[in-house]
Amino acid sequence: SMPWHVRENIRTVNEFRVLSVLEIKVSPAQSTMTLIEEKPEHTDPWDLPELRDTGVPWSALDTRGKVLRVFVSLGKLVLLLGLLYMFICSLDILSSAFQLVGGKAAGDIFQDNSVLSNPLAGLVIGVLVTLLVQSSSTSSSIVVSMVSSGLLTVQVAVPIIMGTNIGTSVTNTLVAMTQAGDRSTFRRAFAGATVHDFFNWLSVMVLLPLEVATGYLYVVTKLIIDSFKIQSGEAPDLLNVITDVLTKSIIELDESVINGIATGDPEARNRSLIKRWCQTFTNTTLMNVTVPGPENCTSPSLCWVDGNYTFTLKNVSETYNIKKCKHLFVDVNLPDLAVGLILLALSLLVLCSCLILIVKLLNSMLKGQVAAVIKKILNTDFPFPFGWVTGYIAILVGAGMTFIVQSSSVFTSAITPLVGIGVISIERAYPLSLGSNIGTTTTAILAAMASPGETLANALQIALVHFLFNISGIILWYPIPFTRIPIRLAKNLGNITASYRWFAAVYIICCFFLLPLFIFSLSLAGWQVLVGVGVPLIVMFIIIIVINVLQKWKPGCLPVVLRSWDFLPLWAYSLAPWDKVVGVITAKCCCCCKCCQVTVDNEAHTENESVENNKKSHTEVYDNPAMSAEKEVENEIKIELKILKMTQL
Repeated sequence: SMPWHVRENIRTVNEFRVLSVLEIKVSPAQSTMTLIEEKPEHTDPWDLPELRDTGVPWSALDTRGKVLRVFVSLGKLVLLLGLLYMFICSLDILSSAFQLVGGKAAGDIFQDNSVLSNPLAGLVIGVLVTLLVQSSSTSSSIVVSMVSSGLLTVQVAVPIIMGTNIGTSVTNTLVAMTQAGDRSTFRRAFAGATVHDFFNWLSVMVLLPLEVATGYLYVVTKLIIDSFKIQSGEAPDLLNVITDVLTKSIIELDESVINGIATGDPEARNRSLIKRWCQTFTNTTLMNVTVPGPENCTSPSLCWVDGNYTFTLKNVSETYNIKKCKHLFVDVNLPDLAVGLILLALSLLVLCSCLILIVKLLNSMLKGQVAAVIKKILNTDFPFPFGWVTGYIAILVGAGMTFIVQSSSVFTSAITPLVGIGVISIERAYPLSLGSNIGTTTTAILAAMASPGETLANALQIALVHFLFNISGIILWYPIPFTRIPIRLAKNLGNITASYRWFAAVYIICCFFLLPLFIFSLSLAGWQVLVGVGVPLIVMFIIIIVINVLQKWKPGCLPVVLRSWDFLPLWAYSLAPWDKVVGVITAKCCCCCKCCQVTVDNEAHTENESVENNKKSHTEVYDNPAMSAEKEVENEIKIELKILKMTQL
């Protein structure tokens, strides 16, 4: 046995070392893992990303390298301009393709005057026709021709013009879908595109009831027309001079066919929309013609009867074809629908390809100092107290650029990729989109001024209605920062579509197709059905919005049950269950397309990386001196226990 004083000494040493171990375990471990896994501070997803230059700095290049970089940059610039040209031309061809596919249907829709007399039906028809022809200027020109011919009054045409304003905003929303590959880019691009949609929808929700109740737009534009002696002029051709060279060599349409169908011309229905003869000559001669009876004569003095026949003098027009067109489809014996589908597929292919290449080029060009300068110019406000002026200058820039390209769809579709890659903020894209709305109406005003004298007043009044509608919308939703609701709505939608990218397609289908068709069907059923179904739905929608706002800001004002939506099934207030359904469907599609193997490989790669990171983190934990000291103490205690056992033996 061991002497008692030896045992007491060993017990004292062991108690001291156990206490040391406990102190070390209680003390926080300052391991290197905490430095590696330290989470960055919360960043706003709407902050513009820094486009860093990963290439060799300019100062580090020799003379040959600098010359080469200059030539490469110039080549990229030329390529970018070429892609922009192809992008604009493809939008023009896309519009022609939609007119070939649905142009005659659009004319038939406009022909039903009894439906158009309903303001909601007129609004929806304006949306649907603009979607069919993919051009607000085309649908507006149809409305102008119908007003000029007396088939529509200006009051009935006002809601249709509002609808064309909504329909034209779908193009840049579709363009944003091509950037769905990266979540952060898609968030910004989709929000930048839909801010235009929300502005148009909100403006219609306020101004359409106001117009029905007071006739505000009609009365003001009528006063303007009556106050000024306006003479007819000519609409300028700006960008069309450049783009028509390519687009007219591919396809050329006879716009008078759609107008003829809309105005009730029976011969127009049997004519093709594809223009065959670009130069014709019409000869009008005064001839003796046979008419059924004296009541059909042009005038009593120019009428005579010879037996059973009645003759009169009448102007007879005969058209002679002089010069044939030179586009690709001039001699193709295919129906309009087949040609339209071919052009639709090709134009969409070119459009998406150009857009992807434009984004890639912009990403490679806008780096470092160049990106910093461009972002600073586009997004910086004027110094105090003139910061508020910046937005209005952006509106003027948007209006001027749209006037140059003569299409709001082209301009808004061009800035959508810039918003996506972070060159333009959504706060700056909003006034640019508002300016594009004004720019496209100025083009329509100039086009209306090219109308003949007898139809000038009505055509110009419709164009002024479009202009005043957009000005009124800007007054409602821009001057006061608090009223810029479209920006907040677009950001919320951008956050949703970044998490659930399939929801973007649901939004486009519902807002631009299902909702207009639903309202149109209710309008056809009559006012009683429209009010009986529409009013309860609108009231329920308003109640849900109010409850959501109170849940966020004043939950104490609500009953306990309504302070959250947890009393409802999860699928009724969350997109997560629907996301699982979409995930299952896409997974099955992927398995059919042999995409699952790629997914499994990626998951395995991710798991391997996580295991390696865990191993690395575990090894890095022991780099801590405190942890090393603890390990040494434990080893010494084990050695002491072994010694005690040996001495007992």
